[in-house]
Amino acid sequence: MMSPGHGACSFASTFPILMRLALFAALTLVALTLDSCKKDDDDDDAPAEAGPRLIRKFKFDSTQVRLNNLGLPATVPAGHGAQSPRFNKMSGHYVEFAQSPTTLLGQGDVVYHAPETTLGGSTAIDHDLCIAVADGAEFLNIPLSDLSPGTYQYLRVSLAYQNYDIRFWFVGQTYDGTIASFIGYNTYIGSFLVHDSTVTVNGNRAQGYWAFEVLNPPIATPVSSGLGTPGATTVVNPLFATSPIPAGSCLATGAFASPLVITGNETQDKVIVVSLSTNKSFEWTELDGDNIFEPADGETVVDMGVRGLIPIVQ
Repeated sequence: MMSPGHGACSFASTFPILMRLALFAALTLVALTLDSCKKDDDDDDAPAEAGPRLIRKFKFDSTQVRLNNLGLPATVPAGHGAQSPRFNKMSGHYVEFAQSPTTLLGQGDVVYHAPETTLGGSTAIDHDLCIAVADGAEFLNIPLSDLSPGTYQYLRVSLAYQNYDIRFWFVGQTYDGTIASFIGYNTYIGSFLVHDSTVTVNGNRAQGYWAFEVLNPPIATPVSSGLGTPGATTVVNPLFATSPIPAGSCLATGAFASPLVITGNETQDKVIVVSLSTNKSFEWTELDGDNIFEPADGETVVDMGVRGLIPIVQ
């Protein structure tokens, strides 16, 4: 199990920027098809199933309460600096509705598990088939009948890929950079766009693989990539005591304001906004007390865990 608190995460690069949102690696459930992820070729022309839909959207909220691993409000520790990154896109790997605080992982209703492949050797999330979406966009659109009738108090979402912008200081000037990080347990990557630059991999990359692009380069080579050093990151799980998550996962858990009741007789779509707290979620060691990220001066990233999940039924 992940233990509460923070851990170091650094990179052997001129810009030691990125974190390791360690994601769930042991799920063995069957992958389901969703509209925001490319379907198998045989299903490309299949008509949409009639009836109400279960629709999920991401929201990135820098004002949402900032939580720790146990789901309790948390401030930035002394000796650390933090900023709220500007999220561009996110993709999900796993979605589960949990009936109660004692519902163990995998024993709720799993409605989505990302497509996987062995093209790179070992089993991995297939990044080329899944689509990362922007704030407010749908990342899941499936028949509501895929969610079994019942009463659900909690939602669990495992994140697979994220792309966001940060600001940093270098030689007396502020610069912007984009980070693309693969935070699933293992990911097969063909190629991907960081900001303006494309990185080609054509292979598997372990959890924590990242690429960083300086948007207004103070250096000759604006793009770097690497693998994050293993270390703890904030993984918000208010059910830590009764329904823990495995070590090496970032399976975020959040409670519905009122339990979600599914009768099986619904005639309207159910739209659920997955609101993720990005409130000062990019955190580093602060050496001079100015709360400005200065990687060239030795300030290193210690945490980039999403700081909370609130499922909102619209």
